[in-house]
Amino acid sequence: MNRVTTAVLVLCAFIPFGNAEQTSFQRIHVPDPKGKPTKAVLSFDDQEQAVVIRPAKGNPVTIPYSSVDKFVYEYTKKHHVTEGRIATAPIGIGAIEMARKSRFHWLEINYHLAEVPKLYILRMDSHEYLPILQAVKKHTGKDPEILGNADKRKK
Repeated sequence: MNRVTTAVLVLCAFIPFGNAEQTSFQRIHVPDPKGKPTKAVLSFDDQEQAVVIRPAKGNPVTIPYSSVDKFVYEYTKKHHVTEGRIATAPIGIGAIEMARKSRFHWLEINYHLAEVPKLYILRMDSHEYLPILQAVKKHTGKDPEILGNADKRKK
């Protein structure tokens, strides 16, 4: 009888209670209070029924799933062209810099608090954007809207 009780207790320890789940992503960037990109953690918390963004600098932002109107994904490419680089292009240094491109994956969260529309934009890492988009669908039940040249993104 003692072995049966021990086995049942061990099995109960490994069975999750409830469906509450939290999925977190470490490699995102959000604007800090001065508008500069800073590292943050994005979490989908099923127990709180909310998207939680915890920036390294600044206060955390909690957006209830029920307040989210839509999620929008966009992929962008940008050449590094500035006046300084154009001036140094004949030398060769600027030409190399201008040939570089930055690739960014963006997630825009459109939501409302007390009937006031709000917007939160975060930049996702190229290694985590697909799992984040899957987590959006899994946790909130909303399909992210795809904008721009998302078909051209690297997989």
